[in-house]
Amino acid sequence: MSLDAAAGDDEALALAIGKYALGDVSLGKAAEDAGMTRWEFEEVLEEAGITVTSGPRNAEELEDEVDTALDLE
Repeated sequence: MSLDAAAGDDEALALAIGKYALGDVSLGKAAEDAGMTRWEFEEVLEEAGITVTSGPRNAEELEDEVDTALDLE
């Protein structure tokens, strides 16, 4: 992996963490944006000291979770 690609991955991860921490996206969507599985992303959040909330917090997050799950099929 090139240094530029690694920097892009770090930026994507940082952006996904920020969006999740602010409540802008669900855990599943943030993980997808970071290029990780939900469980990998959850581990990163825990290591960063960010509390993980399970499940969608509103109807929009639920819809995002469903869309993400359907895209995986």
